[in-house]
Amino acid sequence: MRKLLLAAAALMLAQPALAMTLPADLAKAAHDYDQAQIKGDKAELRRLLADDSVRVDLGGRVQDKASFIADFTDSTMEPFTVQEPQEKVLGDVALLGGLVDAKGVSGGQAYSARIRFMDVWAKRDGRWQVVFTQATRAPVS
Repeated sequence: MRKLLLAAAALMLAQPALAMTLPADLAKAAHDYDQAQIKGDKAELRRLLADDSVRVDLGGRVQDKASFIADFTDSTMEPFTVQEPQEKVLGDVALLGGLVDAKGVSGGQAYSARIRFMDVWAKRDGRWQVVFTQATRAPVS
């Protein structure tokens, strides 16, 4: 997995930014994933996250699928728009990321954060699933 991520990242950096149209099934999966996070939809998150998915959160903690889902179903998130989208499809692997201004409530406390993220998607058994996510705080402009 680590080699796959490094290779994908190297390809992403080596290629000039091109306007890309995502395959329809990937675009739908990405939209559904964003909506599942906003709505805290446990069933959709289970469907869209691979069983072996890993997330590195804003605090640098590594989460498995269960703890990721727990975080998003125990909090609320306002709708967001992905700014500065980064999209690369490399066969059955895709890198989708960008910048979001995230707002919501977690643990009874309001939060607001500018986040740069990258989701690594893999097409397995004919369907796209998130296998890795990295989220990093970004400076507020």
